[in-house]
Amino acid sequence: MTRITTPFTAGTTAREVVEGLDLTGTRVVVTGGSSGIGVETVRALVSAGADVTIAARNLEQAEEVRAGIAGSTDSGEVRVAYLDLQKRDTLRAFADDWQGPLDVLIDNAGVMATPETRTPEGWELQFSNNHLGHFALATALRGALVAGAEASGSPSRLVSLSSTGHHMSPVVFDDVMFERRAYDPWAAYGQSKTANSLFAVGVTARWADDGVLANAVHPGGIITPLQRHLPKQEMIDRGWIDADGTPNPAFKTTEQGAATSVLAAVHPLVEGVGARYFEDVAEAEPFRDDAPGRGVKRYALDPEEADRLWDLSEGLLA
Repeated sequence: MTRITTPFTAGTTAREVVEGLDLTGTRVVVTGGSSGIGVETVRALVSAGADVTIAARNLEQAEEVRAGIAGSTDSGEVRVAYLDLQKRDTLRAFADDWQGPLDVLIDNAGVMATPETRTPEGWELQFSNNHLGHFALATALRGALVAGAEASGSPSRLVSLSSTGHHMSPVVFDDVMFERRAYDPWAAYGQSKTANSLFAVGVTARWADDGVLANAVHPGGIITPLQRHLPKQEMIDRGWIDADGTPNPAFKTTEQGAATSVLAAVHPLVEGVGARYFEDVAEAEPFRDDAPGRGVKRYALDPEEADRLWDLSEGLLA
């Protein structure tokens, strides 16, 4: 299987990825599109003519983003709809309210390294929010994605935002919810990001024959509201910011961070491709010990692990 390379680089912006593309008529949903790289993902897609729905919990913030993007372009359309990944009734309501085909679903929303928190179901928050919420949303929208493929004649795409954080942990099936092992916020985050990658593998295996393909994406290191649960000193110790709060110059801007999502969502170079993991606006290479922080670990694309995760997710959400 040939690795997908592109003319883009780690410094490419989302707007540069869509330059020259005409996305008129392409319908897209972006979860968490009202903050961080989600905003720039939406902005780039709308600038190329797409019809984008921001699915967000904070409607006031989402409406401000919508108005700002709509006021800066006369190309595509941008809308807002309520969605809370922790509330299963809102996931179903969003899917029930959706009308017509859907071409792209970008599972962008997420939380990182949260204090130990349980949902009303008793699930660990990061696994629940980052994976199970998006699993429930995608399966509820499956019919719309299939209809999108039928209407366009090209596969619909699901983009699952993973992270290099998946290096921290596989999915620990013996204790996914940290019921017997001590809770570690980074292990929980890493597990959820591995789940995001495995979900793309599972979607492609099950839905490709109906015209739906999925890929996982690592956006890169970016300072966004995703870090809101981290103490400042921890971010300093990790080298992410300096004592004044200035980000490490090696980090990406939000415009650069959105580029890999946009590539996987709409670029012709990813047409017909599924079950792969992208970083720096190209397909990632396998993880190597001599290149820490880069590449994809084998367990994050393992079909058997993906099947096991799918069965677990269906069981939990039944």
